[in-house]
Amino acid sequence: MKLWHCNDARSLRPLWALEEMELDYELEVMPFPPRFLHKEFMAVNPLGTIPYFIDGAAHMTESSGICHYLVEKYEKYEFGLKPQDAEYGSYLNWLFHSDATLTFPQTIFLRYSKLEPEERRQPVVAQDYRRWYLARLRLLDAHLETREFLCDDRFTVADIAIGYALYLGQSLEIDADYQPQTLAYLERLKERPGFQRAQEAQKI
Repeated sequence: MKLWHCNDARSLRPLWALEEMELDYELEVMPFPPRFLHKEFMAVNPLGTIPYFIDGAAHMTESSGICHYLVEKYEKYEFGLKPQDAEYGSYLNWLFHSDATLTFPQTIFLRYSKLEPEERRQPVVAQDYRRWYLARLRLLDAHLETREFLCDDRFTVADIAIGYALYLGQSLEIDADYQPQTLAYLERLKERPGFQRAQEAQKI
């Protein structure tokens, strides 16, 4: 297995999952954005996006999908749910919700507040998407009022997927507006040895 990664980018999701599962893997850490600053990566992944993950014939680009793949391929069900489990639908929904609903508005905020050249930045657009992201946390905020983890009363890759979105928001200094239970959930996840090992691995 090999994972192409940029520090604290969405590829942190599969890196964190690999560390939690204690699977053997090779890691290549690149500057962000790799399509501009590590152009040879385009020969590996024509999209130029990260993560990029290979495992034999499997070639994958979606961070939450890779986490799900690792659970299923290597039967790491201590980190996932099976179809017969009562909360399987909720588990899958959180996996997809993490990127489609939460990370998307953050990327627009990041682009128009920090990544674009000064003359192309759009503060009003950035703030609109900041508010949009916070509004999209309402489902999670309510869910965490009575739960330590998202599904089945235990840690799963759904927590990795959602936890990364919250962590990205923290790196963008949006966390000042997180609800107390949501901020506490993120801090619990960051205390996990698997998360801390992933942080160390990306320092290469």
